[in-house]
Amino acid sequence: MKNEVYSWRVSTDLKTGLECEAHRRKLSLSAVLDLAARDWLNKSGTEIEGDEEQPRLQKAASKCFGVLASGNAHSSENARQGVRQRLRRHHDR
Repeated sequence: MKNEVYSWRVSTDLKTGLECEAHRRKLSLSAVLDLAARDWLNKSGTEIEGDEEQPRLQKAASKCFGVLASGNAHSSENARQGVRQRLRRHHDR
C-alpha cells in the first residue's frame, strides 16, 4: 500500500519523456516512477555489495591520511600550503 508522498521538480524534457514511456507501457506515471526507482535501488545495492575493489582502494587511500604536526597554533590556516609542499616533496623523489 502506498502511503508516502514525494515530489520534486524536473525539466520539461524529462517529464515529457517519462509521460511518453508511461503511455508506451500503458502504465500510470507513478508506476513508471516506481519501476525506475526500484530498478535503480536494486542496481545500486548490487554494485556496492559486489564491489571487491573497495578494500584495495581504501587501503591505498589510507596511506594519504594523517595530520600536519607543525607545533604552530595557526597551522590550519596554512594547511593547504603544507599539504601541497608535502605532495611536491613526495613526488619529487
